[in-house]
Amino acid sequence: MDGVIEKAGAALAAAFAYRDAAKAKLAAQICANGRPDMVLLERHQHAAHGLAWLETTVFALQATADWAARSGRDEDAVLSAVLFGEYLAQMVGGIAMSQSEFTRPGDLGLQRDAQKLAAHEAVAWFLQNGNTPESRQHIVDALCADTWFESVFDDAMVDDIREQYRRFTDKKILPFAHGWHLNNTLIPDEVIGELSALGTFGVCIPEEFGGLGLDKVVMCAITEELSRGWIGAGSLGTRSEIAGDLILQSGSQEQKSYWLPKIACGEVLPTAVFTEPDIGSDLGHLKTRAEKSGSGWTITGAKTWITHAARTDLMTLLARSDNSKRDHNGLSMFLIEKPRGTEANPFPMAGMTGSEIAVLGYRGMREYELSFDAMNIGDDALLGAAEGQGFRQLMRTFESARVQTAARAVGVARRALELGLSYATERKQFGKAIVNFPRVSGKLALMMAEIVAARELTYFAAREKDKGRRVDIEAGMAKL
Repeated sequence: MDGVIEKAGAALAAAFAYRDAAKAKLAAQICANGRPDMVLLERHQHAAHGLAWLETTVFALQATADWAARSGRDEDAVLSAVLFGEYLAQMVGGIAMSQSEFTRPGDLGLQRDAQKLAAHEAVAWFLQNGNTPESRQHIVDALCADTWFESVFDDAMVDDIREQYRRFTDKKILPFAHGWHLNNTLIPDEVIGELSALGTFGVCIPEEFGGLGLDKVVMCAITEELSRGWIGAGSLGTRSEIAGDLILQSGSQEQKSYWLPKIACGEVLPTAVFTEPDIGSDLGHLKTRAEKSGSGWTITGAKTWITHAARTDLMTLLARSDNSKRDHNGLSMFLIEKPRGTEANPFPMAGMTGSEIAVLGYRGMREYELSFDAMNIGDDALLGAAEGQGFRQLMRTFESARVQTAARAVGVARRALELGLSYATERKQFGKAIVNFPRVSGKLALMMAEIVAARELTYFAAREKDKGRRVDIEAGMAKL
């Protein structure tokens, strides 16, 4: 496809102008005195959510076009054209936010803007020539020839690391993951030991603290490959990423020297203890209390959906240390050392009890409800000796965690496509493999295109983070 990259650039300029018009229309609906008004924002929640999807769609196109330009491969240009044809059509017609919820141009007052976008020369070309049966077939032919439209890192070290973890996943995780899932088995200790030996839990921890000192791009590559085998394996590193980032950014020198080397080598497995019943993501209204008591603190309250809580050695726990402040300003973060549990006694710590939450999927670490009844911890557990800073400390860390969450989803999607392609090439119907039917091959082609878009948006967020920039918006788009 000659000139696809140049046409993509022109279409992107038009798409960003369309996004700008959407932002202006929404601002007119929800802003009072130049600032977003929460009452108006809630009233126009559908439109606001629609803008989030629109912006994510535009940035996904940009990330995919950048990837195709870096690779220079003809098949990648074809895939980029398919994605542009599909996503631009959704932008002018309706973006599916779920199976039953759409954001359409009229929701943001963009009817005329959508017509203008569709009439743009480059956009019109993609609408007609991008997502065609021939282009979709080209993608599936490439997949059947074992061409998987890989990321372009321009760094041999990252390629080598990805290949190392791909081999590990193929040998140590894929053959056993379904059995672990069916039996609700914790990821075996020997697998965790091998992951530790590879440096998995210290990827982004500086070398001075025993880590590898690598960047978020490498973290994403590792997470993607492990999650391709099983999301539980990919998710193991998220807890270490959260704890490591929290301590590295906000901990005292003593806390860094004590905890980071132990996390990096896998000696200490952390768990994030934030969510509470009926609170969810509304962390500013947490109720778990941390009260001063002699030379330390007592923790009282309940937490829920705590991943890997039993077989861990460190809790990063967010609690309300100032009851006079009912918002996020009253929250503090604590680093709480705990004994590792067993099957017979999962929570052998005074003042702490827990029960497992049965789940349909995402097994391997297990989910728990936790209760704390005046559990005693030392004064040195307060992160950075900074009371009332817990929410801010956590939000700075969540950027990286959300990028990693997106990388996990990309790995799971890649495995779904692998299995779907395998089935489609093996399953015979009416005398031929069903991959030869256009409605089957077309679905596989769009799966590949959307995986590339999600993956490249994830790596875009990681690269921005590695530049030292704030990426809460980019990380949120990658996760979406």
